[in-house]
Amino acid sequence: MFDYDFFVIGAGSGGVRASRMAATYGARVGLCEDYRVGGTCVIRGCVPKKLFVYASEYSAHFKDSRGFGWSSLDHHFDWPALIAAKDKEIDRLNGIYIQNLKNSGVEIIQARGKLLDAHTVELSSDQGIKKVTADKILIATGAWPQMPEIPGIEHAITSNEAFHLDNLPKNIAIVGGGYIAVEFAGIFNGMGVKTHLLYRGEQILRGFDLDIAQKLNEEMTKKNIDVRVKTNVSKITKSDNGLILTLTDGSNLEVDQVMYATGRKANIMGLGLSEIGVKMEQNGAIIVDEHYKTSVGNIFAVGDVTGRVQLTPVAIKEGAALAATEFNNTPTIVDYDNIPTAVFSQPSIGTVGMTEAEAIAKFGDDIKIYRSEYKSMKFTLSGRDERSLMKLIVQKSTDKVIGVHMIGPDSAEIIQGIAIAMKCGATKAEFDATVAVHPSSAEEFVLMK
Repeated sequence: MFDYDFFVIGAGSGGVRASRMAATYGARVGLCEDYRVGGTCVIRGCVPKKLFVYASEYSAHFKDSRGFGWSSLDHHFDWPALIAAKDKEIDRLNGIYIQNLKNSGVEIIQARGKLLDAHTVELSSDQGIKKVTADKILIATGAWPQMPEIPGIEHAITSNEAFHLDNLPKNIAIVGGGYIAVEFAGIFNGMGVKTHLLYRGEQILRGFDLDIAQKLNEEMTKKNIDVRVKTNVSKITKSDNGLILTLTDGSNLEVDQVMYATGRKANIMGLGLSEIGVKMEQNGAIIVDEHYKTSVGNIFAVGDVTGRVQLTPVAIKEGAALAATEFNNTPTIVDYDNIPTAVFSQPSIGTVGMTEAEAIAKFGDDIKIYRSEYKSMKFTLSGRDERSLMKLIVQKSTDKVIGVHMIGPDSAEIIQGIAIAMKCGATKAEFDATVAVHPSSAEEFVLMK
């Protein structure tokens, strides 16, 4: 007899959802976590990041307001006040997650888990070490920021530490070109920090539609963010005034702080996976089948630790699918097609479906591109020099919309509705037949000719 029917290692989005659903289906569920309940998204990811984005946008909003008749006011940004408010909100959410788990009947154990065999987990905490057994075990430990091995890398921070800085730097370099990098570049710039974005590739946001990536680069440059592509850091040296970055082009850059956003890798350190036969990719991502089963039949993995789609809503769906399959006799497979996503850069980006490059690679000349670039009504009176871009990608032979991309205000809110239409297989004719909501940015998607 096992101690649990289901034991989960990791209380992030995927682990929490899987454990709650399994308990709801009647399973005896235990969950261990060595930090806080909520995982990367709630504690040191999406949620605090979005709060920081909101905070950073006010500097531009204050300037915009003058064009709408508001008198100029003296505004002062208080970094410690933001940190305190953010911490209070994270504490509140952490408490809600804990309460929801308890209400569902999940036993939460504050400890670090390690697999000793296919059914035994060793739990280490300040109270000592103990062992528990379970019929089925889930690994949901997420991913962790990775940094290159260069001289002086110990002086750098990642997004984890950026949420807890004692003081706001005056001058920061962000290394990377993905969504975390561009989001934090906008955050720090909006808070008045001189911001440099250094990316080794030819264009930021690799993998996104090229028109969108180029437009963001252009708009970030307008906001006085120093965007440098084909540029990397070879060495970091601590000086009396801060940090000196030796760049691959031979120049030096002096900053107060350097933050790396150069990717994330599966968080598998010390879990004992290889010792018991769990197969992994070379980068450490756990290999699973369509039902999230690993090479060891009773051990499963969901979320970022599998290296599939590193998005919170995806981990949640995977956790729910696993619980339904294993504990509710309802085999469930997650559909990974047309997953919408947003980048909370400034301006923000919303995207779903194929990029133009992907569409050409798959369909050749059987595609048609609809593109609209304009100044948002919001900026006509404010005088802000910012333009939006929308793009529809349509397969000619079927008239089906296969890709939608937007950069501009409210992109994330708009793309969610578009994603529903695409999931239903909407055609360009059906977009055209939809009455526009006027005046709005979203109406551009049903007016493109």
